[in-house]
Amino acid sequence: MRELGFEPMVPVWERMKAFTEARDEATPDEIWFVEHPPVFTLGLNADRSHVLAPGEIEVVKIDRGGQVTYHGPGQLVCYVLLDLRRRGLDIRRLVQALEGAVIDAVAGFGIEAYPRRDAPGVYVEGRKLAAVGLRVRRGCCYHGIAINVAMDLGPYERIHPCGFDDLEVTQLASLTAIDSIEGFRPAFERGLIARLQSS
Repeated sequence: MRELGFEPMVPVWERMKAFTEARDEATPDEIWFVEHPPVFTLGLNADRSHVLAPGEIEVVKIDRGGQVTYHGPGQLVCYVLLDLRRRGLDIRRLVQALEGAVIDAVAGFGIEAYPRRDAPGVYVEGRKLAAVGLRVRRGCCYHGIAINVAMDLGPYERIHPCGFDDLEVTQLASLTAIDSIEGFRPAFERGLIARLQSS
């Protein structure tokens, strides 16, 4: 586990790509935690028309799957840099592990969350709590999952989140007494480790 702190999206993305390009069969897997300044990101095949009014917020096209999403302060972003072949994992099982780690963690705070087969991520009462996006290169993956903890949700109104024009988003601070990433991260870490070990 590596704590990167508060860093812009693009330099972290470049480091993920470089790490994945340089790794070999002996390179240990890594999990990075980071919080980004405000940015909209578009996946590889994303439709830019889903960005309605970015205003002063930067829009970056990156190499993960999925459509458009928002990253900003108060959101816990977890990047998983894993050798899928060595772990015997495929993308679907990794997505399920990431979603399951969030579901397990929030259950400890009394929240009933669930995934959707038609739109990867984690949902609570129809609202999206966490977004998943991954990239696989040479049998290894990077990118990961972003969990809304205690943030300004206003920028989501400037996009169609994940390409859906009627999708609402939520955050843990609106559902529980959690008011910081530090209040949630330990539970998520435990859930993620457990899910990856059992996958």
